[in-house]
Amino acid sequence: MTPFTLPDFDLDAFVRATLAEDMGQGGDITSAATIPADALFEGEMASRDAISVAGLPIAEAFFRALDPAVSIETLVADGARVAKGGVLMRLRGSARALLTAERSALNTVQHLSGVATLTSAYVDCIAGTKATLLDTRKTIPGLRVLEKYAVRMGGGTNHRMRLDDAAMIKDNHVAVAGNIGEAVRRAVAAGIERIIVEVDRIDQIEPALAAGATHLLLDNMDPPTLRGAVTLVGGRVPTEASGGVRLDTIKAIAQTGVTYVSVGRLTQSAPAADIGLDFRPLR
Repeated sequence: MTPFTLPDFDLDAFVRATLAEDMGQGGDITSAATIPADALFEGEMASRDAISVAGLPIAEAFFRALDPAVSIETLVADGARVAKGGVLMRLRGSARALLTAERSALNTVQHLSGVATLTSAYVDCIAGTKATLLDTRKTIPGLRVLEKYAVRMGGGTNHRMRLDDAAMIKDNHVAVAGNIGEAVRRAVAAGIERIIVEVDRIDQIEPALAAGATHLLLDNMDPPTLRGAVTLVGGRVPTEASGGVRLDTIKAIAQTGVTYVSVGRLTQSAPAADIGLDFRPLR
């Protein structure tokens, strides 16, 4: 098995903390009371809907943490699209351990596959346009690295991972600085190379560019306004449409010529994928 690694993510620490949260001080008292210590289970994890998969290596880590000898057959890779009823993983090992790890493993795969599945739906909607789908920092605290990984598994692209990846000047920054041009000039003077500037009016574009903006976020603009903005920018910097983007509106937005479309709901409100794990005793 190839180790699963992500930058700035400690898989072992995540597994330990998650299991400790679920098991408490006394552990799985139900399984300990009702299942013999030497009982064996085999199980099958399967999707009950068509999904894009994310999180299987993390689920595997939960099972191995409690039963190092468990036998696991992973049948699909993260990023795969699986039809309803598709089998994702087969397991064989200690009944107590598998049952104790089940909820942590399923919660992770269901949540991350939900993010990946919603991302795939948005990616499909803009197929054939030149726009790239971006996520945002609207993530559950502590899960950003995993949720943004799931976005990638769904075919999307990550925006800023952290506040120090780039400056993003929004209306509150502008309010304090006095105007967009002054806010951008301060970021330039601070030596920041990537300066993303949110504009919600066409007349803010030229002052932002003149001051040194390297990326424009076109906030809550309808498609005709976006086309005008893209024409005015003329390819000088990348353009990003953002704000209230939905599955039924993203294609028209992407067709305006923007470089990117960012969607907060990919991570903020993706429904969990319907994935089940059924066990049967072997002895």
